[in-house]
Amino acid sequence: MNNIILRITGMTCEHCANTVEKVLSGVPGVVSATVSYHDKVAGVTVQNEIDADTLVQAVKAEGYGAEIIGSNEAAEDKAIETRLHIAVIGSGGAAMACALKAVERGARVTLIERGTVGGTCVNIGCVPSKIMIRAAHIAHLRTNSPFDGGISAAAPTILRERLLAQQQARVDELRHAKYEGILENSPGINVLQGEARFKDGHTLVVHLSDGHEREVTFDRCLVATGASPDVPTIPGLKDTPYWTSTEALVSPAIPPRLAVIGSSVVALELAQAFARLGSKVTILARHTLLFSEDPAIGVAVTEAFLTEGITVLNDTQASEVSYANGEFVLKIQSGELRADQLLVATGRSPNTRSLSLDNAGVALSPHGNIVIDDHMRTSAADIYAAGDCTDQPQFVYVAAAAGTRAAVNMTDGEVSLDLTAMPTVVFTDPQVATVGMSEAEAHLKGIETISRTLSLDNVPRALANFDTRGFIKLVAEAGSLRLLGVQAVTPEAGEIIQTAAIAIRARMTVQDLADQLFPYLTMVEGLKLCAQTFTKDVKQLSCCAG
Repeated sequence: MNNIILRITGMTCEHCANTVEKVLSGVPGVVSATVSYHDKVAGVTVQNEIDADTLVQAVKAEGYGAEIIGSNEAAEDKAIETRLHIAVIGSGGAAMACALKAVERGARVTLIERGTVGGTCVNIGCVPSKIMIRAAHIAHLRTNSPFDGGISAAAPTILRERLLAQQQARVDELRHAKYEGILENSPGINVLQGEARFKDGHTLVVHLSDGHEREVTFDRCLVATGASPDVPTIPGLKDTPYWTSTEALVSPAIPPRLAVIGSSVVALELAQAFARLGSKVTILARHTLLFSEDPAIGVAVTEAFLTEGITVLNDTQASEVSYANGEFVLKIQSGELRADQLLVATGRSPNTRSLSLDNAGVALSPHGNIVIDDHMRTSAADIYAAGDCTDQPQFVYVAAAAGTRAAVNMTDGEVSLDLTAMPTVVFTDPQVATVGMSEAEAHLKGIETISRTLSLDNVPRALANFDTRGFIKLVAEAGSLRLLGVQAVTPEAGEIIQTAAIAIRARMTVQDLADQLFPYLTMVEGLKLCAQTFTKDVKQLSCCAG
């Protein structure tokens, strides 16, 4: 065997490097080939009998330049080692965004994943849950819709095993397309399967999946290890076969009776989905539904759930849980609640305990989250963090944005992450979408506000849909009437909220919003109509009144 080093010219991007690498790999007698776009170098391992000039001609035939600059393996290693080395722990949204941006900016990356590539969102979170929620929505419409008087309704047969197979196929497809496939085609990223822990501020010890250990030294490191379901310490609970969202999303059957402990996003999305697929659902809320949001939001969602036959027990906690003969028994203030299955969805805890972060001097919050600044820097020099393992909001789009910015900052850039106009969506029906500040949040910051709430019976699209559940609320700064926040409980509220986010980012006033052109018979027109209520009675306006 021999190792030949080529200088490659004419490459303009990573795709070019991939092309040259494939060309070289296809030359008879080549054992392996690696091409670095950043260093403009190709390292080729060949059988001894191959003529090195054959490699040059193969590259030139593809339209690139090539010349032999050595045949010393050490020279290749030296060229690679001079590049900034970034270690990334995790492979979810934050990790992937960071790894790809870091390679784009000339670094080499070692990505370490202890489980399934792709993290929470694509595997056990956003993607499978939204597929299940959509299937449940279709089932609901076939059973009950505002048009049943003219379109006959019939309760559908739920074939859970087929729905689950369809769901998992799409999960597998997206994981391969957006994670596994990209990593396979990114020569600047070396993937290690194993669990990492810090030895010191520039060294990781990786316990590999094959049982061996390897030390990885780095110039910079991103921790993006995500979070896992947080399970409350209720007596008896740990001895029962309860579900978290992970188990619920791959359940082979729909339980006849489902109890849900939790009253926030995941609990409510899955509770309604299971109810629409055939479960009799009871929700135990420690306070009220979506307690941390504007109170009107919880009221609206509760009303929608009660209409669908979902039982909501506010100010209720389980003091004990037991399981026998295929049945859960929950002791609550009013007596006992019995169910065939129990879903516990009370939040998520950061995956930081096994990392030995204290060895690197990385500070944690009292809840175990990695504390970071708006540049994703931790308390330790050269160590950054992003995503659900930090104290950032737990949304995959926040994680990805943070990962990208961390990569820029680790490669001598300077960029921050501004979350003042961060939109959020709860995928219940009606959906809940918010952006900016609520009235209460503004008041805590000493800002005087004025607000208006528009019921959906004032929105033509909602009237045409015969579905006027919910409202749109705008919060503005008193005096200037600058838009500060928007809360919406409407069907497809998630499709409305980004317009509001852009308006807040642009520091628009409610009058600016009211003066914009909105297409008629769209839900987003509700933003304009609500903005008009600051100065007009919209009930006295004609359709599409400007």
